[in-house]
Amino acid sequence: MDATELMVRGVVVGLFQENCYVIGSRRSGEAVCVDPGDEPEKILALARDMGVRITKIVCSHAHIDHIMAVRALKEATQAPFLLHGADLSLAEQLPLVAEMWLGFRVPPAPAPDYLVADGDDVEIPGVSLEVLHTPGHTQGSVSLYTAGMLFSGDTLFRGSIGRTDLPGGDAAQIMRTITERLLHLPDETVVLPGHMQETTIAAERAENPFILQALARRRSQ
Repeated sequence: MDATELMVRGVVVGLFQENCYVIGSRRSGEAVCVDPGDEPEKILALARDMGVRITKIVCSHAHIDHIMAVRALKEATQAPFLLHGADLSLAEQLPLVAEMWLGFRVPPAPAPDYLVADGDDVEIPGVSLEVLHTPGHTQGSVSLYTAGMLFSGDTLFRGSIGRTDLPGGDAAQIMRTITERLLHLPDETVVLPGHMQETTIAAERAENPFILQALARRRSQ
């Protein structure tokens, strides 16, 4: 893939201030939308401003703040929806979770058109995103890697890691995911997370307190 063909822009949506990304191809004018968590009209406006049309929707995991706008975006674009199978049960709980967190019900998320797995490629003409299964925040969490960029969902943040006290979370597992998978990516890889600012693999290896503690623990064993 020619990295010069790639267009990437993000928009912060919803009460939970979640980062939704539109990854477009200059060659084809198609785009992948990653984590449409809320405010579908804002996401569609971003795609129009980029001059692309969304032809695939993929969620890094199925928590409410990453999946709530999937139905509206799918209805507006007819794009297929992709999710890891281990998060299906979380996706099905969307209406109840919305009532608990927001005080009102929302329509259920659509059933995924495709279930992604580790090693798959999410492709549109001119763009290929490699699926990395990165469990720990949820059992079906995935990250997407392409052209020196990692869309990490809620697995890795700048100076932090994803919560593990929500359904599907596992603290030991998320640290294995980060240290055994994500830290093996090139240091210059730009990390585009589900919340807050971007970072790099090198910066997190050097400065992230959770990672430093995990690596120190391993060296002492």
